[in-house]
Amino acid sequence: MVTITGIPEGWPADEAAARAVQDALRGRVVLDEPGPPPGAGPVTGIDVAYDDGRDVVAAAAVVLDPVTFAVIEQATAVGRVAFPYVPGLLAFREIPAVLGALEALRTDPGLVICDGYGLAHPRRFGLASHLGVLTGLPTMGVAKNPFVFAEGELGAERGSAAPLLDGPEEVGRALRTRDGVKPVYVSVGHRVSLDTACAHTLALTPEFRQPETTRRADRLCRDALAAAAH
Repeated sequence: MVTITGIPEGWPADEAAARAVQDALRGRVVLDEPGPPPGAGPVTGIDVAYDDGRDVVAAAAVVLDPVTFAVIEQATAVGRVAFPYVPGLLAFREIPAVLGALEALRTDPGLVICDGYGLAHPRRFGLASHLGVLTGLPTMGVAKNPFVFAEGELGAERGSAAPLLDGPEEVGRALRTRDGVKPVYVSVGHRVSLDTACAHTLALTPEFRQPETTRRADRLCRDALAAAAH
């Protein structure tokens, strides 16, 4: 199912307005819930793909069984890019399409896993946190690349972890999901603990570096973007 999305009325149009929204919503992030444990319910991967030449973004939501990784349901949404590219404000480009994909699901998405950041963000409010506050769903981020934080020593074995530090504060963890392969970067979004988020990440990476959730969503959003070109 493909949903066509528009830019919501009143959506921030410039950096100052977007930062004001972040400031207003950041205090609503819930950090004192452990979240659903691995295997306890469905998990949903979220990812987006862009065609900047046509000013189009496609989002995908893929709901998986947490044990078999079978697809329970999936949905996509395609629309105009909602905000210019500004580091630290990428959520404002993506969220209208992401919400369109999530709202098209008939299945409870359970824990939502974003290809991006939550608290491990310069303003402590990356895509995973923003999406969690808007939807009320438990959310977490698993990013492929580090952002701006110092990373501790990390062992070479699968399961090795090191804190992502902003001064003395742990804002996420670098987590090795394959022996000798570069880590992914896990952070809390909303209504889930960092320990739980790391446990889910390991449970969802039996074969590949990236979780099955976002790996499947990555493929689906690229397919939706290509289809939108025709």
